[in-house]
Amino acid sequence: MSENPTQREDFLSQATSIIVENATNEQFGVSELAEAMNMSRSNLLRKIKAATNLSASVFIRQVRLEIAMDLLKEGNQTISEISDRVGFGSVSYFIKCFRELYGFSPGELSKQESKSPPKEVQDNKEKPKKPLFVKAIIGILALAAFAFLIYQFFPQGNENQSDVEKSIAVLPFKNESLDSSNLYFVNGLMESTLNNLQKINELRVVSRSSVEKYRDSKLSIPEIAEELDVSYFVTGSGQKVGQQVLLNIQLIDVVGGRQIWAEQYKREFADIFDLQNEVASQIAGAIKVIVTPSELEQIEKRPTENLVAYDYYLQGLDPFLARTNESLQKAIVLFKKAIDEDPEFSLAYANVAISYYLLEMFKEEKQFTDDINYYADKALLYDSKSEEGLCAKAFYYIQKEDYTLAQPYLEKAMEYNPNSALAIQMLADFYFRLSPNTEKYIEYALKAVKLQLGASDSTTQSYTFLQLSNALVSAGFVDEALRYVNKSLAYDSTNYYSPHLRAFILYAKDRDLKRTQRLLIREWEKDKNRLDILQDIGKLYYLEENYDSAYFYLDQFVDAREMAGLNFFMGENAKIGMVYEKVGQTEKAKKMFESFDEFARNDNSIYKNLNLAISYILKGKIDEAMEEFKAFSNAENFQFWFLMLEEEPIFQPLKQHPDFDKTIQKIRDRFWERNARIKKSLETEGLI
Repeated sequence: MSENPTQREDFLSQATSIIVENATNEQFGVSELAEAMNMSRSNLLRKIKAATNLSASVFIRQVRLEIAMDLLKEGNQTISEISDRVGFGSVSYFIKCFRELYGFSPGELSKQESKSPPKEVQDNKEKPKKPLFVKAIIGILALAAFAFLIYQFFPQGNENQSDVEKSIAVLPFKNESLDSSNLYFVNGLMESTLNNLQKINELRVVSRSSVEKYRDSKLSIPEIAEELDVSYFVTGSGQKVGQQVLLNIQLIDVVGGRQIWAEQYKREFADIFDLQNEVASQIAGAIKVIVTPSELEQIEKRPTENLVAYDYYLQGLDPFLARTNESLQKAIVLFKKAIDEDPEFSLAYANVAISYYLLEMFKEEKQFTDDINYYADKALLYDSKSEEGLCAKAFYYIQKEDYTLAQPYLEKAMEYNPNSALAIQMLADFYFRLSPNTEKYIEYALKAVKLQLGASDSTTQSYTFLQLSNALVSAGFVDEALRYVNKSLAYDSTNYYSPHLRAFILYAKDRDLKRTQRLLIREWEKDKNRLDILQDIGKLYYLEENYDSAYFYLDQFVDAREMAGLNFFMGENAKIGMVYEKVGQTEKAKKMFESFDEFARNDNSIYKNLNLAISYILKGKIDEAMEEFKAFSNAENFQFWFLMLEEEPIFQPLKQHPDFDKTIQKIRDRFWERNARIKKSLETEGLI
């Protein structure tokens, strides 16, 4: 028997009360609410859906946002503080959800109140105002009124609620064939559906890495929806029988809890591209998402007209996405077979170029540079708007260390595919490692967080927060960086890099060199193949001028680097050479100094003048070194760690120069001026 309105009101009142009591607990979710109400998770989901037509997670989120609205109106706390108080671990996600519910951001609230009522008040001016149910004294008294309002505002059958957040996940398609070799084809259908939807700017499309874990999951759609926090799901199954494609597709509205579109296709393999385009168009139409003409052009673009070539391409996708050396080599063979069948197959050319780049990304000896360029150019010749082709061409310039030419290709790739995890991650890395720009690094690190938001893949979340933490500390936001690196470890305590970064964030906070040494040695002893940690331990001993200990670690690092044929951390060779010199290893020191001098002269980064200054110091040319150091003081976007230059022994001769103190002060002033500008921008958006 269905519940009457009074019973529903009582149920919602109790649920709302419990959520309010636990609002500060970020981990309080559907399972915790079900336990607090002494009912099963499935029963809770059913009752909330029946009473509000909302999923349980959306209901909980909406209560949190109501609390946030009242706290904002009180005006006593920052957006970041309120975000924490109502259980949002990510301030950017809090702002996103707030804007979707109310139509304006938290930062715009005071401005709107001073001019005119917010849009949601204007649109609902005939309805009773929502009660301020979270204030300390009257909070509990208003719960029933709020619950009744929720029931009235979101009655069963509301068709518009699903439009609040246009986010979608494409679950791995099922292989209906008894032939396991058919799996590559079904995976290709899923990949094409995902790629087409990613080209729509208005959609947030959960990344492939976040949905892959559900390939063989026993979880129900509502349970997966709670974890991924999306509005819609695409599920599918299919097979290839001879020259026929059999495909079943469903589009599920998570909020409404219903299938809003489904289709069974039986098409000739020759019509595979029309089928893929039709699926994307029907999904976009069903959820009423705006597809621009340029996005439609990208979606409708056929990768090839040759079906044999396309079959080879699909076979190559799985090993290509596995990203191991062996699988990449296998993928290259299959993509080249696709090219043999269709010499104008842009995607196949692009993936060959990307595979070659990944195979030797950190190797000192580069064998495939010309191949990367050739295949990237071919990809762009046959499709100038290919995200993959643009990334491939950027990889060629990165391999050539011509970062200025790489940048526009990555930016263009992002423009053509706004949900591209590859482009976003590469841009973040580009602005951190290759062409340092702290503001841009934070921008793309935040975009990566947004792209992965809601995914329950704890490892993916952990590394996303790791990157954001690194971006923040690079810009001098030490406390915020510590918060996010701790969040990274909370998601995945086995994260390979977070303890390493955390040790240096703590050092930035209090300059406890001995503690940093202990923390890094502990991490290195867990895995003595960690060359990144090995060289950092050596540098820490170098900083305190303990050259014997520095030599112990840095000499191991150099041997391992040379044995593996790697070319990373070449900018540290001057310090390594100085350590060799101090312990009497003259020939090794000379080799390191020569290597560093070559590195400095060929450096195209913003640190070129700084590296040239170091080269002149090593040669005893102090006046020339100071001129280069002054030139570096005019640089933009250098990282926080370069404020510590005067602590390094290698700069001791330069510190005697009469211009050193004012030059180092200029470097500090320029950095903190930029930090203040970035901080103001982030505070305006409520991101810190």
